[in-house]
Amino acid sequence: MTADFETQLRAVSLRVTRPRLAVLAALRDHPHVDTDTVIALVRADQPTVSHQAVYDVLRALTDAGLVRRIQPAGATARYEMRVGDNHHHVVCRSCGAIADVDCAVGDAPCLTASDDHGFVVDEAEVVYWGTCPGCATAGTAQ
Repeated sequence: MTADFETQLRAVSLRVTRPRLAVLAALRDHPHVDTDTVIALVRADQPTVSHQAVYDVLRALTDAGLVRRIQPAGATARYEMRVGDNHHHVVCRSCGAIADVDCAVGDAPCLTASDDHGFVVDEAEVVYWGTCPGCATAGTAQ
């Protein structure tokens, strides 16, 4: 998998570095995590990587389009590697768990706005809110 990450980095003209590889690995294994979690995951393997280095890597990967930054209302920013497909998210109001949700019908129907006001729409952001199965079960057990 490291070779895939190296190829992805080079394809967007980014140097291959250990912190970049570590961040990509962390996001591959743990989608929708916040910066502090990424730092902890990276430091578990590379204890000398600084907070600032991880922040810089996340910014560079996001700017290059290899990583997507999402920030549901009232939540901290989260990061994921699933990019370029205009998918959406469902967020648990209780525990904050986040899961991916594909567009409801066909090829990104959400990109057809009822009134685009002359804009050329290329992305739509939808967040579904609710209660995850674990929290729903815990709530009924009490």
